[in-house]
Amino acid sequence: MAPTDLPTPQDPQRSSPKPPQSPSDSQESSGDHQMRVIGLMVGTALMFIGFLNVFLSISGGFEINVVPFLIYFGGLAVWANAAIEMPAVRYGVMAAAIGLALGFFHYGEVLFWHKQVVFWATVIIVMYFMFNEPKKPG
Repeated sequence: MAPTDLPTPQDPQRSSPKPPQSPSDSQESSGDHQMRVIGLMVGTALMFIGFLNVFLSISGGFEINVVPFLIYFGGLAVWANAAIEMPAVRYGVMAAAIGLALGFFHYGEVLFWHKQVVFWATVIIVMYFMFNEPKKPG
């Protein structure tokens, strides 16, 4: 390697070292990450519990009250808060989920088509996340 091949300090390709993080910064980011993971787990569990009740009522042919819908949409709001990065989309999904839950609570009964809409919307969303490949960083 010739001396002219060495990178110079003005070389734009040379990477500058990252400043060291203070311990408080790493603890805050670690705590934030842990809260996001907890939100993802709790939101997914609530959505699954609500969806399971809706699915069983569709397949079994029995009636349900609004509680599984409240659980489902509450779980959707918790999941969206933890999973969605863009604030406008995050708060939009949360507002829609809370609005639908309050609408069902006010309406007081669940019709068959309500259960079908929740069932098929959930199936489509799960299929999207199953087949959507995340973008590779870098």
